[in-house]
Amino acid sequence: MLRKQTRSLGRSFLFLLLGLSVVCWFGYRQIKSQFDRPQAMLVLGGDTKREVFAAQLAREHPDLEIWVSGGSNPEYAEWLFSEAGIDMSRLHLDERAVDTVTNFTTLVDELQAQGISSIYLVTSDDHMRRACVIGEIILGSRGITFKPVPVPSGREPEPVEKSIRDGARAILWVTTGHTGSTLSRRLQRR
Repeated sequence: MLRKQTRSLGRSFLFLLLGLSVVCWFGYRQIKSQFDRPQAMLVLGGDTKREVFAAQLAREHPDLEIWVSGGSNPEYAEWLFSEAGIDMSRLHLDERAVDTVTNFTTLVDELQAQGISSIYLVTSDDHMRRACVIGEIILGSRGITFKPVPVPSGREPEPVEKSIRDGARAILWVTTGHTGSTLSRRLQRR
């Protein structure tokens, strides 16, 4: 009987220690991101308002590189940033993403290779929770911190289930290199 209680107490302590470690890690990342100065901005495609907002933000931060993942057609994006007076050498358009998870997975290694360790993350306010969950996992796996910059959308926040699903897909990518995007698209069709 005593042996079972000792084992149970040991397991409880182990789970408590594991949980505390996870909380401390995320707390550390949050504090670190507040002090890191962003070197670039990552704009998640899906709404042209995000690119308009990013062009304005880019004027305020003339030293930042701009990465647009899965955004509008390249001609429109180039015109938009050019009209805002942004030097086109700062603009990097990437059309490989098919969803929010791949917005991150297609660019994270490139950002890391450029020596970028902190970014502004630009997306709609209703989409930000999911983007932050994915960003913490994928960007965090490469030591990149981010500061969320929400674009007002006037919409209600997305259901938390999308954040959980895509958080799991981000963990899948970090551990296996696969995003599960084909599975995700099949599930969305149902």
